[in-house]
Amino acid sequence: MNLKEKKIAIIGLGYVGLPLAIEFGKKYNTIGFDINSKRVNQLNNGVDKTREVDFKSLKNIISSTKILNNEFRLVFTNTLDHIRDCNIYIVTVPTPIDKFKRPDLDPLFNASKMLGEILKKNDVVIYESTVYPGCTEEDCVPILEKHSGLKFNIDFYCGYSPERINPGDKINTLTKINKVTSGSTKETAILVDMLYKSIIKAGTHLAPSIKVAEASKAIENAQRDVNISFVNELALIFDRMNIDTMDVLHAAGTKWNFLKYRPGLVGGHCIGVDPYYLAHKAESLGYNPQVILSGRRVNDAVGMFIANKAIKLMIGKGTQIKGSRAIVLGVTFKENCPDTRNSKVFDIINELKQFGLNLDVYDPIANKDEVYDEYGIKLISDFSTYELILVAVGHNKFLELPIANLKKSKNSIVFDVKGIFDRKYVDARL
Repeated sequence: MNLKEKKIAIIGLGYVGLPLAIEFGKKYNTIGFDINSKRVNQLNNGVDKTREVDFKSLKNIISSTKILNNEFRLVFTNTLDHIRDCNIYIVTVPTPIDKFKRPDLDPLFNASKMLGEILKKNDVVIYESTVYPGCTEEDCVPILEKHSGLKFNIDFYCGYSPERINPGDKINTLTKINKVTSGSTKETAILVDMLYKSIIKAGTHLAPSIKVAEASKAIENAQRDVNISFVNELALIFDRMNIDTMDVLHAAGTKWNFLKYRPGLVGGHCIGVDPYYLAHKAESLGYNPQVILSGRRVNDAVGMFIANKAIKLMIGKGTQIKGSRAIVLGVTFKENCPDTRNSKVFDIINELKQFGLNLDVYDPIANKDEVYDEYGIKLISDFSTYELILVAVGHNKFLELPIANLKKSKNSIVFDVKGIFDRKYVDARL
């Protein structure tokens, strides 16, 4: 139980793994591992494309000593041999969905296979990746056993502590968010809880089982998804009544127990994905979840609704649609964050292109190369004037834009989906 003697390996250095490696690296010998050599090289040079950790913090904490001599506090590597001597492995790889909206567990299973090849007696593997209840013990453990030749809960042990990272949030950071922990045995659960408690200032909650901890993560985001789908459906209804949804929500919000959710695009790697994991497990048990999936259907349709409403607004001003210039401001899945995974803005862009608009896309936060490689879209740096200005993401930097100067004429439409601009400058909000 002497944590100071533990050597920790963080598997996956994205939005979740990197902040975790940084915090553990302040107290324990920690190795951040990622199969992406480009990512590892960037981090070793003090560059974090996710912007979760600033350059100075990285430079101050990364060790320049030799990794193989155990003279390190925190290093980053893509060499498997470098983590072979660790005894706690924390898995933070992505768990996305495929094009059919089914769980894609290949990254998780591949990480488990890799760890199975180096697993030793008394090692502990902790999973943070979001999964459906039962995945750790029913799906990942057999892979670890197969490739290690070791027996679960006899030779090695597992824990689960779901990530709660909020990308782009500089206030509710890793150490300030209460952490759920769990373990495959009572002793393992205590070890896992002690480990996280040593870095999480907000404290921990020790769940009674791994499956309970997995389920807690799944319902956190499913709950938000369903609540947002309700106000999104209200937006669809109120649009037909020609009343402003935000006006209605502000009025209703004067009641003390009204939940102040706002309509919008629901994408990203958590809220737009996790409900499908919960639904997948439910269906495998013979139950067809209706509320969860109905919420997903509503939220998945919002991008198309926004695009079609924008076109109707242009038609209402007598604008010729085909060939008109339009700009979409923002492509990331949320404000002030470079993450474009599962961003629903691309639904809007693809729909607008179907109408023959001459479309520009601008986002000062997103990585231009990644957006082009992943979506085939070139982000602009120089503006023109437009018949349609659609604000899809509420980046703070957009507030510096002279939005009125982007209008080509008095008939130009400003559709502020996020409601970040003064109403006198906009023609419509969601």
